[in-house]
Amino acid sequence: MGKRALLIAGPTASGKSALALTLAERLGGVIVNADSMQVYRDLRIITARPTAEDEARVPHRLYGHVDAAENYSVGRWCADVQAALVAIEREGRLPILVGGTGLYFKALTQGLSVVPPTPPEVRAAVRARCDRDGIAALHAELARRDPAMAERVRPGDRMRVARALEVIEATGRSLADWHRDGMPAILEPESAVRVFLAVDRAELHRRIDTRFDAMLAAGALEEVRALDARRLDPMLPAMKAHGVPWLRRHLAGEIGLDEAAEGGKRDTRHYTKRQVTWFRHQMPGWDWLDPDAVTLMVGKSTFGSGAPGRNG
Repeated sequence: MGKRALLIAGPTASGKSALALTLAERLGGVIVNADSMQVYRDLRIITARPTAEDEARVPHRLYGHVDAAENYSVGRWCADVQAALVAIEREGRLPILVGGTGLYFKALTQGLSVVPPTPPEVRAAVRARCDRDGIAALHAELARRDPAMAERVRPGDRMRVARALEVIEATGRSLADWHRDGMPAILEPESAVRVFLAVDRAELHRRIDTRFDAMLAAGALEEVRALDARRLDPMLPAMKAHGVPWLRRHLAGEIGLDEAAEGGKRDTRHYTKRQVTWFRHQMPGWDWLDPDAVTLMVGKSTFGSGAPGRNG
């Protein structure tokens, strides 16, 4: 039986978008975003979103459809991608999901725990305490109220400590409890071709450095300047996209542009290492290939008809 979707994952700068574009043109596909930063409207350049020219070549979905002021979650992505897959199936086209956010692919193929949304006033109160008392105090509070989550979260991880406290304050239940209950997979793993792009580390680092320089030349600093002018909560995901905090420090006069660029490159290199490690341990059954091997392997005969919707 033919496969019903193509999933392309891999570390940042591994060539995912270019490969997806080539295959979408060959296979009559629609490219669907599976990158948690490329959803943000404000961050086309600094997140290396597909260009307008690329988007004109083949249909793209779920790129730049969220405002940077929003805290977009994996749960929202699941709802959005489910709707996108239904629409693509009606069009009789092949969905090609591409990105580097492992949790998106895990939720897509393995399901997701469902945590009720946190009221804004609860989130604001927790973050205010963090600003006032410091992350160590918040982690100590978490250890008292939710020992299970305190053991899972690093004491210095401000975002995850705050999130765990928000959930227990808003729901009265530990985030660990919510993780036991959730929604089923949207796409059965066996119904998709699943590839992770494996690129030599030295080559990947070279690509990261080259791409960051190209993003600066294309206007990344001006993009971050416009984002900075909105004075958004620095804990929002968009404000922590790779390169954004460093370029904001440069714009504030704290560091030079060369130092900001090197910081952004270094953070991205470290992130790619985590991406590879995470996929290796969390996503069994994927083929680890270089882009050329994927191009040779995937053809129209690989895929069959059938809706790509929930649970096959």
